[in-house]
Amino acid sequence: MSLTVLVDADSGNLHSAEKAFQRMAQETGAGQVLVSAHPADVARADRIVLPGDGAFPACRAALFERSGLFEAIDQAVRIGGRPFLGICIGMQLLATTGHEHAETPGFDWIGGDVRRITPADPSLKVPHMGWNDLVIDRPHPLLDGIATGDHAYFVHSYHMALHDPSDLLAHVDYAGPVTAIVARGTVAGTQFHPEKSQATGLRLIANFLRWTP
Repeated sequence: MSLTVLVDADSGNLHSAEKAFQRMAQETGAGQVLVSAHPADVARADRIVLPGDGAFPACRAALFERSGLFEAIDQAVRIGGRPFLGICIGMQLLATTGHEHAETPGFDWIGGDVRRITPADPSLKVPHMGWNDLVIDRPHPLLDGIATGDHAYFVHSYHMALHDPSDLLAHVDYAGPVTAIVARGTVAGTQFHPEKSQATGLRLIANFLRWTP
């Protein structure tokens, strides 16, 4: 039976994500969904999801403080080619460097810098919080059935400024472009929370559970 592991690195409430992935795994016949912080579970996973809430440095520290956990993720994804989805800070950690509070190295799996959102309209508040319309930049299996104008739910003050524009799948407009979905090879990430994004988010989760890069 296929296994999807949601990595628990003490960087957010995983309950809603777990329920959404379990629901879509049942609907798509995608096997078991497990929340775990154990490297052995990550090592045997067929798919890996890294959710995250909070500040970039704190989330990175929480992950790396768990002995062997990042190493298991890295081995499974970069060497084993397992599909990986980062959510919110889990997506930002894919970048080269984070610039929240202090310059902090990311995984450098998708080249980019995580920088504070700077809307051209000063009346717009940061954090960027609430619903926004996706703008699809290029087709991808993760976007099957998802179109420009579909809504997603965001809560963040920083976003990924990509080094290579071809890694961008979708963005939103917040008085300027804000990165929403990225992908390179078997690695993908969403700045928004798919588990809180109703039909659009559930569709993306289902697509990830079927994704065979």
